[in-house]
Amino acid sequence: MTLKALVQRIHLWAGLLLGVQVLLWMASGAVMSVLSLDKVRGEDLAFAAPRPPLETETYASPGGIIAQTDGATSLELTHFLGRAVYITRGDKGSPGGATAMFDASTGARMSPLREALARDAARRDFVGEGAIVKADLLSFPPKEYRKETPVWRIEFNDKRHTRIYISPNTGEVLARRNDLWRLYDFFWMLHIMDYEERDNTNNILLIVASITGVVFAFSGVLIVVFRLSRGRYGNDLLWAAGKGKKRQDADRQ
Repeated sequence: MTLKALVQRIHLWAGLLLGVQVLLWMASGAVMSVLSLDKVRGEDLAFAAPRPPLETETYASPGGIIAQTDGATSLELTHFLGRAVYITRGDKGSPGGATAMFDASTGARMSPLREALARDAARRDFVGEGAIVKADLLSFPPKEYRKETPVWRIEFNDKRHTRIYISPNTGEVLARRNDLWRLYDFFWMLHIMDYEERDNTNNILLIVASITGVVFAFSGVLIVVFRLSRGRYGNDLLWAAGKGKKRQDADRQ
């Protein structure tokens, strides 16, 4: 078997193995490039609440707040639903949890958030057309979320079926999901070939497909070189123009 025949055979088999996945890569890439990331992430319907300046001397002692949370390593003074709050963070495995929220004026612990406060936090974040239809405190992460739990999932009845995930420990919006996100996530799964967690860009399927793609492209370049060296493309142009005879045996050599 000549080198040219070997390269052509490699190119053929690599193309057969890769053909469907290349189509999926192109289709998923096209869909993801068309969809607006702001809409996919729900950021176009999120309200960035202004934060007025905080006067720390009027609030509870930070030392007293830290003392209430075993394992806390940091303390932040911020806002939640128009009120000043302390957020402590630290080792998640600490007894009672090191991540918590406290009323900055009284020092009273506010977390874990009750459903009413979680609904208020989601309603404040969402500026689209729609009302809350459901609130669930999840102890396991759904596939569309994949972050820390427990977490409040607040669902709206807008056209995109927006779902906002609220931390029961800090009142923060941890994620925004909607139907566009699910569509994007499906094509992202096809693109990176991770059909389980959908976040592993180093999985074996993607690695094998990528290497096969390189072999396919390289063998194609070699075939072009072989044809150029034999004047193959020049003869094709002459034949197309009706000024030359097509070498029918060129592909057999």
